[in-house]
Amino acid sequence: MEAPDFGTMSEFDVFETSAGGRIKAWVKGVPVEESARHQLENVAGLPFIHSHLAVMPDVHFGRGATVGSVIPTKGAIIPAAVGVDIGCGMMAIGTSLTANDLPDSLAAIRSEIERKVPVGNGRAGSHKEAPARAATALRNSGLVDRLEAITRKHKRIQRTAFAKQLGSLGGGNHFIELCLDEADHVWVMLHSGSRGTGNVIGTYFIQEAREALEKRVLGYHVPDRDLAFLVEGEELFADYIDAVGWAQDYARLNREVMMDRVLIAMREMLPPFTLAKQAVNCHHNYVQREHHFGADVWVTRKGAVRAGEGELGIIPGSMGAKSFIVRGKGNAESFCSCSHGAGRAMSRTEAKRRFTLEDHIAATAAVECRKDAGVIDETPMAYKDIDAVMAAQSDLVEVVHTLRQVVCVKG
Repeated sequence: MEAPDFGTMSEFDVFETSAGGRIKAWVKGVPVEESARHQLENVAGLPFIHSHLAVMPDVHFGRGATVGSVIPTKGAIIPAAVGVDIGCGMMAIGTSLTANDLPDSLAAIRSEIERKVPVGNGRAGSHKEAPARAATALRNSGLVDRLEAITRKHKRIQRTAFAKQLGSLGGGNHFIELCLDEADHVWVMLHSGSRGTGNVIGTYFIQEAREALEKRVLGYHVPDRDLAFLVEGEELFADYIDAVGWAQDYARLNREVMMDRVLIAMREMLPPFTLAKQAVNCHHNYVQREHHFGADVWVTRKGAVRAGEGELGIIPGSMGAKSFIVRGKGNAESFCSCSHGAGRAMSRTEAKRRFTLEDHIAATAAVECRKDAGVIDETPMAYKDIDAVMAAQSDLVEVVHTLRQVVCVKG
């Protein structure tokens, strides 16, 4: 496919698609692979897209829809664009600790965090017995009854081990980090989502949307079966909103419980400390109702963070790169959004082919983290240059804190 002809307009690039859609992309100085461009054109050309598709500088090809895209829709939602890691996001909080309060070797702290917070997928990624605080948080959340109502109506949605997974990390690119800011104060930052039950919910409704599209007589054509959608007003649409809302709320609570477990580990091994008054807890794979360009629309942020005026967000780099606490500028053209990270520069398979374990060890020399072949696909070189990504979105956010990792726990 011939690459779209980008034209410069303000701080972002604009191009029209062959199907009549419009894309506004904050990608100056960062690469966008051809497969991602093609995927963006497919989404932008759908008849229910409102105004335009917004593209963040961490954009890359994704499953279902392009990671780093903000998709505003009127009267419809694409479940595969929301994805299966529903509610995936970040949480961070500053502490009164400084670099001088940390021991010379951080290996023991990393090991203690890994003991307190299960990492990985499958049984290894669950608590053998849910911690008392996690059980109490779940009981008080109302999530158990809400999920019961969802699974009673949609019996193919399996509950999985959501109670034992509350306060657990998962695998892939999910992580827990201890970082130092520009004043050498210690921050805790973590990245996770709705775990197994969220995955089941997402998978189920993606399939339901495909089946509904085949039966619907509306004359809509989608260029990719992953773009099958649910129509507002249909019963299945309302059921999806309930289910995706559950997964997003579970994901947020999961991060809160996980943060509590990490802080317990730190209090056991470090000098007494206090916490900043405000924690940042933001989704970057989710959908919600918002008002943009004169209409109430459904905004799906697929690997993007809401950055309304004054709102705090988190933009992490890779294992050996900088991360940022940011404040949104409320840029209307981006639907008040920013990137959710650096964004992959290559596939996991390509990273494993291209880089050696020695490359990874050298790139993470200053970080206490896994240095084995199992995380080469997450090595810093597999991601875009975070400085270039930040430069491309200077009109979307301002940097509040710049963080550098000293401990990284991977699933």
